[in-house]
Amino acid sequence: MTTQMPPQMTILLCAPRGFCAGVSRAIAMVEASLERFGAPVYVRHEIVHNKTVVERLRAKGAVFVEELKDIPLTKQPVVFSAHGVSKAVVAEAETRGFLIVDATCPLVSKVHTSAERLHEQGHHIVMIGHAGHVEVAGTRGQIPADASTLVETVADAETVQLPDGPLAVATQTTLSVDETQEIIATLMKRFPHMKQPKKEDICYATTNRQAAVKEIAARCDALLVVGAPNSSNSKQLVNVAKQYGCDKSVLVQRAEELDMSLLDGVTTLGLTAGASAPEDLVQAIIDKIRETRSVTVEEVVTTEENYVFKMPQFLTEPVETAQYA
Repeated sequence: MTTQMPPQMTILLCAPRGFCAGVSRAIAMVEASLERFGAPVYVRHEIVHNKTVVERLRAKGAVFVEELKDIPLTKQPVVFSAHGVSKAVVAEAETRGFLIVDATCPLVSKVHTSAERLHEQGHHIVMIGHAGHVEVAGTRGQIPADASTLVETVADAETVQLPDGPLAVATQTTLSVDETQEIIATLMKRFPHMKQPKKEDICYATTNRQAAVKEIAARCDALLVVGAPNSSNSKQLVNVAKQYGCDKSVLVQRAEELDMSLLDGVTTLGLTAGASAPEDLVQAIIDKIRETRSVTVEEVVTTEENYVFKMPQFLTEPVETAQYA
C-alpha cells in the first residue's frame, strides 16, 4: 500500500519580524548589568513580554518581580522593563536607594515626554491603549491621575465624556495601526480641536510588522505569529492577519506548543514574530514543520530596519572609569 505524502508547503516568512531595537536594547541592558555587577540583577516586570527571553535571563541570574516592595534593600541593579514605569515607581526606587537601570524603550520615553509636556501646556490627555497594560500605566503615570482618560475602542471614542478645555491624544506604541486611526478619526469628529501627535506614537516596529502581515495574509491558508499571549504587538498581528484575509491565524509561543493539526490541508503558511520574540523560536517552528512536510521558505521583505538604540554609557564604559551615580 502506498502512503500518500502530505502536500508541499510554502512558508511565506515575513520580514521584518521579531526583535525591535527597543527590545534588543532592554535585553542587552539586563545582560550587561549581570556581567558588570554579577547576579542577582532585579527586573521590575518582564523585561519584554516573552517567556523564553525571561527564562533565559533568569537562568543567568536575573530576578523578576512585579513590584519594588518584592526586592530586598540592595546595592545590586534594579532594571525597569522596556514598557516604562510611572513617576511614582521611579520615586519609590530612589527612596529605597536602588541603583536604577532604566531600560524603557526610547520610543516609549518619547511618548512619556510628550504627555508630560502637553499636560504642562494645559491639555487633558486622551490615552488610546489597553487597560491594565504596563506601558499604558507608565505613560499615564507621568501626569496626575485625573489628567488623562483612557479610550480602548471605537465604541469608547463614540461615547467618552471629556472635560472642557484643550485636549490631546497619546497612544500606546503597540496598537493596531488601522484601529488606532479609526479611533482617532472618531474622536476628531466629536472633538475637532483635539491635538494629535506630530508623528504617530505607534512605533516603527509595530507598524512595519503589521504591514508585512497585510502583504501576505490573503495568500495564506493559515498564519502563525510567534509571540506571547501578553504581548500586545503580537496579538495585534493575529488580528491584522484575520482582517486582511487569513481567518486561520493563531499565536504560538514556541515550537513545542504548536498544534500540528492546525496545518492540516495548509499549503501556504504565513509566519512572523512579534517584536519581543527571538529569531531562533521562528526557526524552531520551521524545523518542526519540516519533520513531517516538504517545505519551501520564501522570505517576503516589505521594508528594511536599521534602528539601533544605544545603552547607557555606564553599562558600556570600562569598569574602572564607570560612574554609577
